[in-house]
Amino acid sequence: MNEPYAERIHQARAHLEATRAAIARAEQDLAGTNATARSRDRAVEVTIGPQGELSGLTFLDNKYLSMTGPQLAASVLEAAQRGRQQVAQRVMDTFRPLMAANPDVPGSRDIDVDWDRLFGSAFEGGRRAGGGRSSGDRLRDEIHEDPDVPGGRR
Repeated sequence: MNEPYAERIHQARAHLEATRAAIARAEQDLAGTNATARSRDRAVEVTIGPQGELSGLTFLDNKYLSMTGPQLAASVLEAAQRGRQQVAQRVMDTFRPLMAANPDVPGSRDIDVDWDRLFGSAFEGGRRAGGGRSSGDRLRDEIHEDPDVPGGRR
């Protein structure tokens, strides 16, 4: 009667050690990750580092020369948001399989992670995938549709 329990404990410990090793590999792999993203107007390209930090910024084809300050700012913010979402998605895709329940432990459950709380504004759980408007879209609307300024430009 003790053998089945001992075997279960052994399997559970082996699963735990394998998961720990997989997490360590995932952390090491993600430490060197980055994402490059462009704004929709293709005026700005950014590189985002593994912790969501802006690590590179390029103004493409001198398009910035014909942009107002608010337009350029909106393009930079949009590209940065896109890059942060890419990094956040990589983290989720990497760790999600490691959060599955241990099949060797009866009654164990998947680990539930609040990705929205973890990533904040970098990743909003895919809610925009259905066509929702981002803050960058709202900013762009403010720039182009300002009724107080002729032509919607400042």
